[in-house]
Amino acid sequence: MKLTIVAGARPNFMKIAPIIKAIHKYVAEGHPLSYRLVHTGQHYDKSMSGDFFEQLGIPEPHANLESGGGTQAEQTASIMIRFEKELLEHRPDMVIVVGDVTSTMACTITAKKLCVAVSHVEAGIRSGDMTMPEEINRMVTDSICDLFFTTTKLAGELLQQSNIEQERIFFVGNTMIDTLFHQLHQIQKPSFFEEVGLASQNYFLLTLHRPSNVDVEEKLLSILHAIVDSSSGLPVVFPVHPRTRGMLDKMNFKNSQIKQVPPQPYLEFIYLVKNAKGIITDSGGITEEATVLHVPCLTMRNSTERPETVTIGTNKLIGDDMNLLSTSIQDIIEGRWKKGEIPELWDGKTAERIIEILLKKYP
Repeated sequence: MKLTIVAGARPNFMKIAPIIKAIHKYVAEGHPLSYRLVHTGQHYDKSMSGDFFEQLGIPEPHANLESGGGTQAEQTASIMIRFEKELLEHRPDMVIVVGDVTSTMACTITAKKLCVAVSHVEAGIRSGDMTMPEEINRMVTDSICDLFFTTTKLAGELLQQSNIEQERIFFVGNTMIDTLFHQLHQIQKPSFFEEVGLASQNYFLLTLHRPSNVDVEEKLLSILHAIVDSSSGLPVVFPVHPRTRGMLDKMNFKNSQIKQVPPQPYLEFIYLVKNAKGIITDSGGITEEATVLHVPCLTMRNSTERPETVTIGTNKLIGDDMNLLSTSIQDIIEGRWKKGEIPELWDGKTAERIIEILLKKYP
């Protein structure tokens, strides 16, 4: 069986690493498997891409489409044109896409128009927020792909409500958590950790990158001021996304309590997650890692495509409520936070389940 695995942006890399590892395991056992890894280049600077490949043991891609930059439409078009050429030259039996970034949708459309089967890893998750590009990517991808690998039973139920046949849906768990478990013993303290006054359980970790939070000066300032005012002087380490960096530089924002650092490689970032007193974010994936590591988490969004991190895990939706943000930070500081549980099948074995299913369906 010939597979093409697509990765495009930083969230994808943690999801493909265990799949590649599982393929190597089954090949070593004599199973007829081969793969090509295609990097679309959607995230193209080293801090957002290269370091992850190195730390996660992802091999050099067989192809890099170099489709970074441009508007959403320009990037989608570039990926589709270049991925079509890749598939025509190296036609697989199955394309595997992961997550919900532009590359996920663009490569799914391209493959299906060439009558190549597509499996979607992390299928069926929904936020209900159509202003998010990722929600559109999810819906389009799931409307046309062939096999659906889900992180939760709820995701499978949502797919069935969209008239997807149950026999094409497989509840397997979360490949990003596979990577977390595989790498946890190798996490690395960032070089700046003591320099900026951090100590285990004595700082907050902040990440912000969504347009609704960082593209309007007043909104971003309101979040940062609320964090400073309510965090009792604890340092707040802030790995700054390139999108957010532009606005911070425009505002010339500086605050001694908020420690601005560059985007972190995976092993250093997970060290920051694991040792934080609490996390403030607008990311989806970080809420999953926080849940598994039992770290309190506040999400600056009104909805989440990962409701299990709220209903089962350590996450809480804050939305635009700065008062709720402040009181929640105080609850974390004073130890009034739910411990949370780890969702079903988030056990580090998801990728092996995926490959076992593919081998059974395509022997």
